[in-house]
Amino acid sequence: MAEKRRSGTAGSIDAVGRAVFGSREGELTSGGRGTGRFIRMLPALLILGGLVFDSLAPPNFTAVPLFVAAPLIAAPFFSLSRTVRTGIAAVLSVIAMRLSDGTSTQVVPVIEMITVLTGSVLALVINGVVRRGNEQLASARAVAETAMRAVLPTPAERIGGLQVAARYEAAQADEFVGGDLFAVADTPYGVRVVVGDVRGKGLGAVEAVAVIIGAFREAAEQELSLEGVAQRLERALAREGTRRYGLDAMEGFITAVLAEIPPGSASLRLVNRGHPEPILLHADGALEVLAPSVPALPLGMDLGVWPDRADAWAMPPGATLLAFTDGLSEARDANGVFYDPAARLRGRIFPGPEELLSALTDDVRLHTGGRTTDDMALIAVGRPAEGQPVRRTTVKIVGRGDEAAR
Repeated sequence: MAEKRRSGTAGSIDAVGRAVFGSREGELTSGGRGTGRFIRMLPALLILGGLVFDSLAPPNFTAVPLFVAAPLIAAPFFSLSRTVRTGIAAVLSVIAMRLSDGTSTQVVPVIEMITVLTGSVLALVINGVVRRGNEQLASARAVAETAMRAVLPTPAERIGGLQVAARYEAAQADEFVGGDLFAVADTPYGVRVVVGDVRGKGLGAVEAVAVIIGAFREAAEQELSLEGVAQRLERALAREGTRRYGLDAMEGFITAVLAEIPPGSASLRLVNRGHPEPILLHADGALEVLAPSVPALPLGMDLGVWPDRADAWAMPPGATLLAFTDGLSEARDANGVFYDPAARLRGRIFPGPEELLSALTDDVRLHTGGRTTDDMALIAVGRPAEGQPVRRTTVKIVGRGDEAAR
């Protein structure tokens, strides 16, 4: 009987392989390319392995666990149609084996077929649950991202005689939008800028972004100093924490950098509250990392009050201020290496802030392989040089592989 089972089963291996391997539908929603290819093949390999095992093993051994596992593994990764096909292939394989060895009417083989059928039905249920969960996550992210883009102000290309460009780049490998923010205001005291990052994600982070931007717009117009603007933002967060009774203040802190470029002055003032250090790019390709003289805590931590201290920097004509959130500086490549914007930008020159941000975001995609894990907010403010041409020579940022080839 075992020999009869071997001969009947061997002929069906190729057919099952074509049935399961032949379809390319139901691509994986996560995982690397190599891992994804293996998981796509795994259900078919389990079915084929079960057929081979059943044809070679003694009659008292069963490969039913392999046939049950095939649709269950397919359920969370594949489409409904491919999960159905995998379940059908598993059930038909068991039926074919038992018909070929003439045991299809015995109690144990019937229980085996029922077990595989039950596993296949359960796989369909799991597939439905996973699909609904993915749809809900996608919907929540879409709502949060739409709200974030509505809350973030789109700055004009020229503000107070300065060239301005801003970008918000949503992460590709996260279910929830982050709380990255930026805003620019033309005030009697000069052009004032804020770039920040709210701890947390989702609609709660979007609400915190709205609070900060609203407070900044008001404070930037009214406060005489940049330090005063920072304290107004601090008070706005404290009021919001009081309004939300029971909210842990530590859950809502915000890293931020505030900048002020006074009119008619080749200078720049910064207040940094625990944020990644901005970069100042000069017209000749030189670069400065604008580290604060005294480190300060993020906004909203409620761990005491310290006076803010603004640092002054020279910002000559032709220079561009670049501020960003940690989604840029903490972007990683396949080996876990962080992206270093200062190293990548040093020696490069750009026609203007918009070209700078375009080259920078393209370079980050090359570095991460197109799969960023955190949102990015970037803003570039350039002071045009006297008689500066519309465009200057541009040195394109290249990928690491291209750079090494040079």
